[in-house]
Parts: sequence; C-alpha cells; structure tokens
Amino acid sequence: MSKYVNRAVVLAKRPNGEPQNEDFRIEEQPLSELAEGEILVRTLWLSLDPYMRPRMNDMKSYAAPTPIGGTMTGEVVGEVMESRSDNYTVGDRITAYGGWQEYFIKPDDAPMMYKIQAAGIPLQAYLGAAGMTGRTAYFGLNEIGKPQKGDTLVVSAASGAVGGIVGQLGKMHGCKVVGIAGGSEKCKFVVEELGFDACVDYKAGNLEKDLQQACPDGVDIYFENVGGAVTCAVAKLMNPGARVPICGYVSNYNDTDLSNVQTPQDILAKSPNPPAARFFVQTEWQDQHQETTQKLAQWVKEGKLVYRESIAEGIEQSIPAFQGMLTGKNFGKQLVRISAE
Repeated sequence: MSKYVNRAVVLAKRPNGEPQNEDFRIEEQPLSELAEGEILVRTLWLSLDPYMRPRMNDMKSYAAPTPIGGTMTGEVVGEVMESRSDNYTVGDRITAYGGWQEYFIKPDDAPMMYKIQAAGIPLQAYLGAAGMTGRTAYFGLNEIGKPQKGDTLVVSAASGAVGGIVGQLGKMHGCKVVGIAGGSEKCKFVVEELGFDACVDYKAGNLEKDLQQACPDGVDIYFENVGGAVTCAVAKLMNPGARVPICGYVSNYNDTDLSNVQTPQDILAKSPNPPAARFFVQTEWQDQHQETTQKLAQWVKEGKLVYRESIAEGIEQSIPAFQGMLTGKNFGKQLVRISAE
C-alpha cells in the first residue's frame, strides 16, 4: 500500500432539492501502490461548478450520474508526487478530473489530463479564466453565439465565473454587453471591473423593464447560465436571427420535481422571434484545448481578462462552499484550496 492516505467527499445519498450535509460523506481511503504507467497526484486546488449538482441526480444527461458511494466529480490542479510513467515526473503540475479528494491515482493516458504550461499566472487560474471556465465561455460565445461587432450580448450570472469571461470576450468582439446579476455589489463589479456596458439587478424587482431599457435595440446573443424568470425576460427581446448558447440553468438545479421544469429551450421557443439555441459543453472542442488554454492564459497575464475568486480552505469546506455556490453566495469562481502549493 502507498504511504499516502486519501480523504474523499463521496455521495452518500441523492439530494431532494438543495443538497444537505447528510447527502455527502468524507471517507478515508487507502491508496494502492502505483502500477506501471500510473501517477499519484496531490490535489492543490478543486474547482466547484454548477454542473456537479445535476450529476447528483439519477437521471439521463450528457454525463453519467455520480454513483452512491462514488467520489464527487470535479476538475483539479494537482502536483505529481510519485510516477511510474515516462510522461510525468515528480513535481509536474497538472489539471485533471481528480474529484473532491486529497490524492488520486491516474493512468498517464487518462482523458482530459494535461500538464500546466506555466505562463506566469496563479495555478488556480487554470481552473477558472484560463481553464474549463474560460474555455466554456470562449467556445460557447464564439462557436454558438457567433458574435459580430455591434451585436447586443446579454449574459446571465454575469458576475459568475463563466459569465464574467463571456462579457469580456464579447467586448473584444465589439459587442454591446449587458449583464444580469443579483445585487448592487455584483452589478457594480460587472460594470466597473469587468467592463460591461450595463448590468441589470434581477433582485431589484424590475427585471423586464430594466432589461428593456438596457437593450433598446433588442438582443442578438443571450449567453444562458440561469434559466427561469431571467430567460423569460430575455426571450421577449430576441431579435430575428438571435443565437443562444446554453451553458446551464442553475435556477432549476435544486427543484424537487424535475419532470415539470421548463428548460431554456422550452421558454425560448415561445419568444416572438425564437432564437437558434442549444445546450453545449466545452469538451465538444477538446481538440482545441491546449491552444485555447494558452490563449486565455496569455490574456489573463496581460490583464485583458479580469476575474474574482471565492476560496474555501480544506476538503471539509468543499461541502458548504458547494451549497453556497448553488444559491449564489459566492462571488466569482468558487475554489477550494485542498493543500498548500
């Protein structure tokens, strides 16, 4: 057996609505000795993301649900501690889907595992603006949104990890960018620090009216992160030929009766000008992973992409941090520092 002992957060039972503490369990797990071609990785940073919530349900989706007793899924930045691989050496820093745990073993040909090409930016940025979050924004906007100079781009959850990057990329394309966020502090950040042209506070009680005022020429691209009432408001303003990349709809993820959920496609189909809308995942463009990551990292280094982080400390805090993220308590990218660099 390995000299390392792992602690992992596993799914104890399927949630009914908002995930509760009893839906999770922290387990100690012994690690085996490495086989030829394997590496042992110490987790440094864990990314917490909304897609993890649907995977806790036993339902058909683009990815298999987390099994009961299985380690919660998640992308991490880690450090190679032991190696029986010619491709990785001790001390290498990597990104991989290692899950909510302190250590993990991977074969050296595991999918979606990459060495970090140091670009003079914080390691955790490879989980955020220069990582899966940034690639999600980049591919969703460019491949589905197809931005043109002068387009009006509306971004829901605009202060969030994906939404904040989408808006900044939209400005690079010459779009008018309008964000939707919850609360005056987040809206101020979206405009003053991220550079959006305007931001509508959906908590202020005047969502439809405020959005109409911010988008007098209608909406050409809507980057969907939220669903529900926000999507209903945007749907009324769609221009002919509008495009909608659907990243997720977090407002419905904790619903107890999923059979009656109105998806963004359901809502947008009722628009006076139904847009071209589809759900996507950034792995559709996995062949462009390395070049896009390097491009995003360079923009972060140059200060062209600004971001904010919420950081929890230690594996124990991953559970409350995840619960808070699903209800909007985080500000920007939600991360957990699992161990010191």
